[in-house]
Amino acid sequence: MSYDNDAPAADGDLSSSWPRSAADYTVILVDEPAPHVRRITLNRPDKRNALNHALRAEVLHALRAGDQDEAVHVQIVRGAGKSFSAGYDIGGGNEGLEYPFFTPGGEGQYPRHVTEGWMSIWELSKPVIAQVHGYCLAGGSELATGCDVIYMAEDAQMGYPAVRFGVPDMQFHAWLVGMRRGMEMMLTGDSINGIEAEKRGWATRAYPADELDAKTLEMAVRMSELPTDIVQLNKRAVHRQMEVMGMRQGIRQGTELCSLAIHQKSFDEFISQTGAGAGKLTSALQKRDEKFGDYRTGDE
Repeated sequence: MSYDNDAPAADGDLSSSWPRSAADYTVILVDEPAPHVRRITLNRPDKRNALNHALRAEVLHALRAGDQDEAVHVQIVRGAGKSFSAGYDIGGGNEGLEYPFFTPGGEGQYPRHVTEGWMSIWELSKPVIAQVHGYCLAGGSELATGCDVIYMAEDAQMGYPAVRFGVPDMQFHAWLVGMRRGMEMMLTGDSINGIEAEKRGWATRAYPADELDAKTLEMAVRMSELPTDIVQLNKRAVHRQMEVMGMRQGIRQGTELCSLAIHQKSFDEFISQTGAGAGKLTSALQKRDEKFGDYRTGDE
């Protein structure tokens, strides 16, 4: 969602939000749980791993660093705490931060920016796995969609509640959930669990929550056994077919519809409710969702 369209863009190739090295990481953890497997953990659990500019920058930096490391064959992205990610940070977490990388300014800059970032994962040579548990909402679902494979807890929830006041940046629903179910999700903001996400094709596989870590790592190790020069070609083979079918072009065109949302009365009314002050954002989210009895209203 284009919550902060006026945020400054970087003047050069990289902004002050972009880390110079792994030593600058403050909101991700990086480990190697098995040979040739690197794991990146979103580490803002107190914010349900809300994606501010710093977190997006560090994730992309770490993924690109891993892609250039010959010892790394596969990468995993997961979340610390109770959720993979509850979406983009609209609670002031971007104050003082610039966009992680340059995106041309003008109308729709923010949706173009975030979509460009997540779709850049397609261009990496090595597989990237999203390990999804808890809530995977809005921007969190966009990050996971940009990954090559998604392993999801059966009880996890993937949804886009922000359609209750705006339009998604990355409109993957028709492609990866299905025309009719995708339409319903876009018209209600309701979520689907891991079992349905696998059935629909958004998630690759769904596992019981207590098995997710082990099963994800098992599949990552399995992928890591293949020669990387062949894997990168097969990864691209699938993505090129998705591009020929029009998915990438459709997502790019969707950013223009997203940019229209910020000019709508309903969008402006919601954003005005999230202004400065303790509890303002929580109150606005409560008001948004209470009639549906889900998300924060069902999990406080």
